[in-house]
Amino acid sequence: MKPLSMLTILASSFIAGMAVQHQQDIYAQDMKVFELRTYTTAPGRLPPLLERFDGGEIDLFHKHGMTSVGYWIPDDEKLSENTLVYMIAHDDREAAAQSWTDFGADPVWMEVWEKSLEDGPIVAGVSIQFLDPTAFSPIQ
Repeated sequence: MKPLSMLTILASSFIAGMAVQHQQDIYAQDMKVFELRTYTTAPGRLPPLLERFDGGEIDLFHKHGMTSVGYWIPDDEKLSENTLVYMIAHDDREAAAQSWTDFGADPVWMEVWEKSLEDGPIVAGVSIQFLDPTAFSPIQ
């Protein structure tokens, strides 16, 4: 068998690299962006927040194009008293911004939100992180 010429090796590497890049471009188009939110409540106000989510807020997320991934209470004893962590998915950052705009303007949301504040403010703080899945992530 003849040894491969340097030109053949370079050409093969270039073609392989283009194929990998093409696959990554296709993959990137299909990826979603994930939004991780952590809500810290005022003392004693976690139960009303959970009631609000379970009582229709999640349905409004779906109505406005957000996909629920999961909702959690931390295992830590102290944090479990006032913290809700949840993740939703969007097609991209622009879709996320539009979903939140539409959600905030929804008359049903405004009614739910106002009713939830009858006994005082619920949420004392919000942390938001947008996350992009890695190429090896089982969640896309």
